[in-house]
Amino acid sequence: MTDISRLIEALKQAEQIEMEGIKVVADELELTVSPLSVLPAVKKVAPEYSVQTFEKPLVKYRGEVSPVRLGNTKAEGGTRNHSITVGGDKTMPFESENPSKPAVAFDVFDMKIPLPSPVRMHFEEVLEDPAEWAKLCVDKYGADMVTIHLISTDPGIKDTTAREAAKTVEDVLQAVKVPMIIGGSGNPDKDPEVLKKAAEAAQGERCLINSVSMNLDYKKIGSACLDNGHAVLSWTQLDINNQKTLNKHLFSIGLKKEDIIMDPTTAPLGYGLEFSFSTMERIRLAALKGDDDLQMPIASGTTNAWGAREAWMKAPEWGDWEKRGPLWEAVTAMSLWLAGCNLFMMICPTSIELFKSMVDVLSSDKKEITDDMNWIGL
Repeated sequence: MTDISRLIEALKQAEQIEMEGIKVVADELELTVSPLSVLPAVKKVAPEYSVQTFEKPLVKYRGEVSPVRLGNTKAEGGTRNHSITVGGDKTMPFESENPSKPAVAFDVFDMKIPLPSPVRMHFEEVLEDPAEWAKLCVDKYGADMVTIHLISTDPGIKDTTAREAAKTVEDVLQAVKVPMIIGGSGNPDKDPEVLKKAAEAAQGERCLINSVSMNLDYKKIGSACLDNGHAVLSWTQLDINNQKTLNKHLFSIGLKKEDIIMDPTTAPLGYGLEFSFSTMERIRLAALKGDDDLQMPIASGTTNAWGAREAWMKAPEWGDWEKRGPLWEAVTAMSLWLAGCNLFMMICPTSIELFKSMVDVLSSDKKEITDDMNWIGL
């Protein structure tokens, strides 16, 4: 028997073999080892694995986010059918349990505006009636909260008077009994009076007045919130230091943490989302680490996602736009929730359903995705 023959025979019989000082000289060498001959050895040396259960890390911070309650029920002096508490976070998302899931408000406008087809298809028949628009959001799509944007008050659009805007607010309050956010047009000269009148029209309902900023008369709007029992949205543009400064101004006129929600500005997916994510995450971490000036909930104007052309433009190479647009808004919301955002102002019912389903799954103890979680097909 040759040396090669002995080597092959040894490989067939041995469970383990060590070779040392072996030198093989050959023009051509082929070794074939049957899998069955090595299977016993594999069975003996294979490591044993045990199933490990995942335990959420326990992270304790010295600070926490103040809860802000929106909507007064009859027992609280209002007419809403329920209240919503925003914030109250004690950790970052998923580090441990926080007291409330993210809240979502459906955007409604006080006049007909151009909307992308995947959004317009849901509201075509009510776009000229804000009260009916809000009612459709609640009755058909199950809205827990609505935002009425008084954009017609802008002097460059319709220049609707503050009194007319207040009447619109009253109409929407009558049409739906969910908590409300009241927004102006963003015009720094017109908004203070418009939002003051709107706050008076909604006295006792505990609305969120949207918004005050460094270039608006925050004293006038903030005082109207104090006088009429509302919370205020403190809006800045992706600058944590400006956010702290504006919050301090609001504290100085008597507003407390439980009266303020911050909006550091939402840039949509593909158009600066990373800046919004970074700013919101820094604000949330600073609050949890003890910064008193930032310990309020964070809001996102997630409807901004529809400003990205990828959300609404018909481009076959980008895929089905009726799915792409809702995904664009939902993913923008999802990203900012992970950064610590608490309140989302959104517009597309499909996006909202998708976002809520993702939150439910990620917040639950379900271990796998099942057929009823067909997110893309919503």
